[in-house]
Amino acid sequence: IFMIQHDCGHGSFFANRTADDWIGRGLGILTLTPYDCWRRAHATHHASAGNLDERGTGDIRTLTVAEYRQMSWRGRLAYRLYRHPLVMFGLGPIWLFIFEQRLPVGMMRGGLTPWVSSMATNVAIAVAAAALVWFVGLEAFLVVHLPIVVLAGSAGIWLFYVQHQFEETEWAKDSEWEFQHAALHGSSYYDLPPVLNWLTGNIGVHHVHHLSAKVPCYRLQEVLRDYPELREIGRVTLLDSLRCVKLALWDESRSKLVSFREARMTA
Repeated sequence: IFMIQHDCGHGSFFANRTADDWIGRGLGILTLTPYDCWRRAHATHHASAGNLDERGTGDIRTLTVAEYRQMSWRGRLAYRLYRHPLVMFGLGPIWLFIFEQRLPVGMMRGGLTPWVSSMATNVAIAVAAAALVWFVGLEAFLVVHLPIVVLAGSAGIWLFYVQHQFEETEWAKDSEWEFQHAALHGSSYYDLPPVLNWLTGNIGVHHVHHLSAKVPCYRLQEVLRDYPELREIGRVTLLDSLRCVKLALWDESRSKLVSFREARMTA
């Protein structure tokens, strides 16, 4: 569902922009994601992914080794907790989808649209939740729906993490950053089995998606078929992706993501 909303946000799922937007807004109720707020943040992410000077909107917080070393012990502890897998993929989805997205965080002064998007989505979610509670009861609603939200949110954050937090990804200062290069080399090709490609809407072909977001996700595999050389750029297998969890800091001297341990060893 989120992948359809995602393509609607890029104006690529339907031929008509109005259809994209209204279907996207409707799906945002199911995904607990205010569509117009998300679309704005995600557009910023696409315009700045891999740019060290443009971090902070629509991405996973990533510090350089130098920035981490300059922090106080409290700051380092907070960052370590943020990057811990239990927080990133456990508490993170709960916080993001149930709490943070109820307000237009980061867009409080961004005009009326973010507020309308957030509040309208909240009202629709409340009405839908109340109807479900009325039909099945509060206990059944919580026992069934909450695990779905957490598991789906965890899967979504995991995918987003692997798409940009892999060892061979590339970051650069604004003066050296170039969109096409960042798209192809700052985003991964998550090489998944066919059934997982289908379940995730082919979004694992993320380098191609960043290169041209107007290609709908249901056609990304066609791009790999026609341009097989793209299969070797930023390729991450399922096994490789498990190793990505330890990565936490960008080492500017080595131009690669490293673990806390690796950063400590090079101090």
